[in-house]
Amino acid sequence: MPKDNKSESLVHGTEQRPLRVFLIAGSQRRLHSCPSLDSKARALMLRMAAMMPAGWQVDVEDLGNEHGKPKIQSCNACVSSSMALCVWPCNCYGPGSDTQPDLMWNLDLYGRLARADAWAIIGPVNWYGPSSNIKLMFDRLVCMNGGNPRPDLIEKKDMLKAQALERSPLWREISRNHLSGRTAAFFCYGDDGAAEEDGRGRPTRLEHPEWFDAGKHPMRGKDERDAYLGPVWQCRYSDIEVPDQLWGCTLFGVGKPYADDQVDDMMKESQGIAAFDDWVRAFVAHVEKKGPVPGTEEAERSAQTTTNQDKKTVG
Repeated sequence: MPKDNKSESLVHGTEQRPLRVFLIAGSQRRLHSCPSLDSKARALMLRMAAMMPAGWQVDVEDLGNEHGKPKIQSCNACVSSSMALCVWPCNCYGPGSDTQPDLMWNLDLYGRLARADAWAIIGPVNWYGPSSNIKLMFDRLVCMNGGNPRPDLIEKKDMLKAQALERSPLWREISRNHLSGRTAAFFCYGDDGAAEEDGRGRPTRLEHPEWFDAGKHPMRGKDERDAYLGPVWQCRYSDIEVPDQLWGCTLFGVGKPYADDQVDDMMKESQGIAAFDDWVRAFVAHVEKKGPVPGTEEAERSAQTTTNQDKKTVG
């Protein structure tokens, strides 16, 4: 009997199709208005896209704050009232809203994340943490971890019905990690205070430097990749793989004024660029070896649904 290659591939956890990756630049900077210069995250994202193997399907998105573009709306913390009130995909907002335009829905980020086998998130270290755009995106992805796929059971947002559902045996049947099995990779970059520190972790312009211990600087003596610890562990908690070798970080522009730490300057810093390229190669090797994640088309369809039939939201 001839082999059914598709069935065999599914048994072994792969599908006969091209690998699909989603590359995201998470800086707030925009080119066409303030600050009038492109972000390092965007430049690195495009560099990474050019390094992807032929035949892969490569999706890219820049979350920068372009003038007039909707922003990612804040999470409303529905899960704090009941896990069943937190709907997958998020129904606190919807596509095409006049009153609360939301980038997550308008860019179909839920669907694109669901469709991909692997994600690569590239962004700056802002005040010892990820950029606000990356933080907002992952706050809104709380629903990927056990979010309610049946908003009809709670009449969209009825809190008491949601609490009752969460206590019921049915909840254990329908609640799951909706993006389980994907790979996520993170690469962040910082400037170690650029030209603003005194070399001991303390800003040079302080009236009372004695008021705190510079030795307790959040990143001093630590791996700066920990700035992205929150979204990395959110992925891991949600059964999305983040192998250690795919969680990277480097420094650009250390000791320089910000005016001399732009994209063109970054490209001349061979050590930092080499660290990024090594991370990209590790990403390719891991994703290629792992192969396609089964069921992404079904997950994509699920992630594109909304209970807002008129494509508006009341929030």
